Amino acid sequence: MLAVYFDKPGGPENLYLKEVAKPSAGESEVLLKVAASALNRADLLQREGQYPPPPGASNILGLEASGHVAELGPGCQGHWKIGDPAMVLLPGGGQAQFVTVPEGLLMPIPAGLTMLQAAAIPEAWLTAFQLLHLLGNVQAGDSVLIHAGLSGVGTAAIQLARMAGAIPLVTAGSQHKLQMAEKLGAVAGFNYKEEDFSEAALKFTKGAGVNLILDCIGGSYWEKNVNCLALDGRWILYGLMGGADISGPLFSKLLFKRGSLITSLLRSRDQKYKQMLVKAFTEQILPHFSMKGPQRLLPVLDRIYLMNKIQEAHEYMETNKNVGKIVLEMPQ
Repeated sequence: MLAVYFDKPGGPENLYLKEVAKPSAGESEVLLKVAASALNRADLLQREGQYPPPPGASNILGLEASGHVAELGPGCQGHWKIGDPAMVLLPGGGQAQFVTVPEGLLMPIPAGLTMLQAAAIPEAWLTAFQLLHLLGNVQAGDSVLIHAGLSGVGTAAIQLARMAGAIPLVTAGSQHKLQMAEKLGAVAGFNYKEEDFSEAALKFTKGAGVNLILDCIGGSYWEKNVNCLALDGRWILYGLMGGADISGPLFSKLLFKRGSLITSLLRSRDQKYKQMLVKAFTEQILPHFSMKGPQRLLPVLDRIYLMNKIQEAHEYMETNKNVGKIVLEMPQ
């Protein structure tokens, strides 16, 4: 089979398609014939040599995919049959023509969605669901500040926050992105290039601050985050796009707010946790992708690239211009 590959860490120019051995389904695993996969920041970091796959995971890029069940391994207990459409959360291996996945990490593709749309759901939407509900304990009426509001996770978090009765606020770097965020249900948006989002969030909440922050930026935002956090607020850190280092009185400022700083990664979590997350998401959220009307959820796709244009896809993601997900279409 063909797979996205790189021989040494570096820029997008190191990526190429390589013919590798097709995997076969092991105990309680399913082999998926991949129709599409989507890009994540983790792919860029792994390509640069900064984010290796967890032990035992495929070293091929790709944390999510959609496709059809091609083979059932011994011990599969579920309802899946050969040929069934499915989408999957992966620790790696999605950017190839086939990938093996534990049976419990498969999700049905919601009625009315294409394979390309389905590929944009697993990593981004499960991350957003986990951050808001399992870690952030989001409540109706909570104000939720979502950084990188037009990323894959951001576009999912806006919609999930709105569905929970919360008040989604976003930061983004262009007027176009802020307009898109409002279409998805953001109540307000702040252009971090033109204004202090912390002061703007305080003004919007009439000085109370935000109850929940979803933060993939990290270091460069710490002071502004703690400044606009409400008393007893929850600040969830899930990425370090703005660096890992801070200098200053973070602890005293956080303590003064009685704030909680919670950190989270999804890729490195164990299979039992991921299966619990997939089950909860499948039961509670997935039906809303097929609904009619304002409660309908929709994966946001920015661009679709053929698998052999993988270098271009990475270059585009590095510009930070995407609104929603960048999807790779596999040769069938």
